[in-house]
Amino acid sequence: MPSKDAIDTLLSELEAFGHANDAAHTERSRRMLNITRDTGELLAVLIHARAARRVLEIGTSNGYSTLWLARAAQALGGSVVTVERAQDKFDMARANFERAQLQGVIGQLLADAGEVLRDAADGAYDLIFLDSARSLYQQWWPQLDRALAAGGVLVVDNASSHYADMADFLDGIRADTRYTSCLASVGKGEFIAVKAGA
Repeated sequence: MPSKDAIDTLLSELEAFGHANDAAHTERSRRMLNITRDTGELLAVLIHARAARRVLEIGTSNGYSTLWLARAAQALGGSVVTVERAQDKFDMARANFERAQLQGVIGQLLADAGEVLRDAADGAYDLIFLDSARSLYQQWWPQLDRALAAGGVLVVDNASSHYADMADFLDGIRADTRYTSCLASVGKGEFIAVKAGA
């Protein structure tokens, strides 16, 4: 098992890299657009609170957020599946997972998230973290809802910074009586929705 210090060091390095990289590039495909550290801490707390052993992340980037998810899931004997479409970011993340010695905890998919969700079993995941193509969330919703286990947690990044991009999606979940939700003022805004238990 990797040491906490080793992963903390890598997380700090990736934070610095992400800030420097994103300051240097305006083209979205070349930016890391990582979550903030407090968002990572929140994700870890939610995994422990839910005892989420089956975690899905949509939008890997360079793997910064995945490391937060994986370290928390590993402590519970769980694992993370993370989905990314861009080959360069997939490769970058793989190298970071190897450094963190978390390859056995993380399943990486170079794939279309919509197809991954369609192929997922009913109730396959205890926690799903969305940090990807916001314009597609509404289209994905039936499969997201199906793949999320009873009592499962959905977390959506950028819910304050880019609310307008996904207002219909978020408002639809708020109106769904099977879900209890809130908008947490952490990072760029984290929309958290808990699905009713069985």
